[in-house]
This record gives sequence, structure tokens and C-alpha cells, in this order.
Amino acid sequence: MDFDLITLGRSSIDLYSLDLGAPFIDITKFAAYVGGSPLNIAVGAQRLGLKTALLTAVGQDQVGDFILNFLHKEGVDTRYTPIKPGTRSSAVVLGIEQDRFPLVYYRDNASDKQISIDDVLKLPWGKFTALELSGTGLAVEPSRSAHFFAVEQARKHGTHVYLDLDFRADQWHDPRAFGLTVRALLPNVDVAIGTEEEINAAMLQHPADIVIRDQQISAPEIRGNIAENIEVLLKLVPVVVVKRGATGCVIHQRGQLPLSVPGFQVEVQNVLGAGDAFAGGLIYGRVKGFDWYTSARIGNACGALVVTRHGCANFNPTWEEVQDLAERQGGLHAVCS
Repeated sequence: MDFDLITLGRSSIDLYSLDLGAPFIDITKFAAYVGGSPLNIAVGAQRLGLKTALLTAVGQDQVGDFILNFLHKEGVDTRYTPIKPGTRSSAVVLGIEQDRFPLVYYRDNASDKQISIDDVLKLPWGKFTALELSGTGLAVEPSRSAHFFAVEQARKHGTHVYLDLDFRADQWHDPRAFGLTVRALLPNVDVAIGTEEEINAAMLQHPADIVIRDQQISAPEIRGNIAENIEVLLKLVPVVVVKRGATGCVIHQRGQLPLSVPGFQVEVQNVLGAGDAFAGGLIYGRVKGFDWYTSARIGNACGALVVTRHGCANFNPTWEEVQDLAERQGGLHAVCS
């Protein structure tokens, strides 16, 4: 069986506060979903119409069963996802406060950190159109080597490689190690996707340039010259996609002028998962042969729809929902003057 997309990396059970607007310390109840950037992207692309597979890892526990059961129902192929005895499936707890979304990760002895080169070797290379992986998978061994090896195999077999920078400061022993590792991988990547903060993180050198105001938060402040940092990254990777939230995104292609692609106006409930929904939509568009503008508009629509909902993977939109939103707000395609 051939696949349009395989994603590689973390997965989790996500516990989202149902006390919307309440401080984290006052939460009384949660909803249980699934998450993890590569998982979210696989589910999002599958719902749009791609045939997707996921290489993650789960523990021999009921949380792992919960994650796999959801993926089976969604049609995401998990035959290459191993169960790692002696490890634990990951969990994330999320608060939804008035103007921020604090996160707490439970990833000690996480199963997906144990994804190995041997796991990657079991994949049917040559049967994937695209590979997507995320920066968090590069934080520790053996997952780091498995990710580098997967990219190497993808290049050998003509598979397009997408890297979601996915910077999670608390998952690294030193946030500067994130940039060092990412920059080593980028020459074998086709498309890098990230926020302005994540792009600055990829070039971070001074600890004083990063500010995390809470114990763990989705988007730390990272100082840097974004224009200069994009130029440096474009020397390593041919396409850099900058996510800009409600305003949309900007596509930077080596040797070309930046392409700004507008977003969609929606009522925001929760920002977590928007970037993953965007990536799933963007990759869907490119795999289906759409140009960069249209692909990015699809991604923007996916992200916009997810922020109106409570969770991540569980609330990814269908192709029909994307089309409906686009028809009400300017369409998916560029208007030629």
C-alpha cells in the first residue's frame, strides 16, 4: 500500500480543561483527547483526504490503547508504531484561561523518545510521497538518530521532507541545542515550518534572549532579528514557511520574493493545535498538486477552524468544512488582477 504522508514523532493523551476561562489552579474537570504534533498532522491530513501513516511509540498501558484506538477510528495507519515495554505513553494537561493556555507535559520515560533506527528501518521506504517530523523528536536519543535516519532514507527514495520546528523549550537540556540540532538536519529538508519565535529559537545563541513567563507555556518570547534569521535558514533549506496566527502565513522560497497568504477571521476558543492543523492543510495542498498560495490558504483555513474548537486532533476539519469557510471569506485561490 502506498501512502501520501507518514509523520514521525510524539503522541499523547491530552487533557483539556472544561472550566473555560478559569485559572489552572481552579480546574475541576477535563476532556480527554489525543495530541502530539506529528499525530495531529497525520489526523488532519487524513481527514482532508490523504492516506496517512504514523510512526510513534506507545507504552504497554491503557493510555497507549486510548491513542491507538482513536487513530484506528480515524483511518490513520499505525502498523509501524511499536509498543515499548517499560516506557509510558505521554500525557499533556492544558488550561484554557482568559488570555493564555498553560501546558504541563508528562514525558518522563516517554515511549516516543524510544523510537529507534530499527523502527525506521521497518518502514516501506519508496511508498511515501511525503515525510513530516517535528523538532521535539530531535531532543533526545534514540529518537534523535531515528529522525536523522528517517530523513536520510526519505531523501534516498525521493520522498519530500517537511520539518515542523515545534520548539518546546522544556524538552531540551539547553534551548540553544534545539537550534544546533535543527540546523544540522535542515540541509536534507525540503520545507521548514515554524512561528517567528521558533525561527528565532533555531538561531538562538544567548540564554537571555528567551523568556518563559510560566512554568511551561506554549509560545515563549524569543528575541531575534526575524528577517536575518529567515535569510540564514534559507541557505540551509529551500522553503521556510512562517506561521503568523490570525494574519495568515508567509512563504519564503530561496531566490524569490516572500509570498504573504492571508488568514481567516474566526472567534478563538483555544490556540493549541492551530499550527498542526495548518501544517496538515499545507501538506495536503502540496501533495495534491496545488500551488503554494492555495496550499497555504488551505492550511490557514484548517488552523482557523481548529481554534474555534476545544482540542487538537479530535477537532481537525474535513475538506468540506475547509471549502465552506473559504467560500465565505474570499476563496482558496489567489485573485489575479
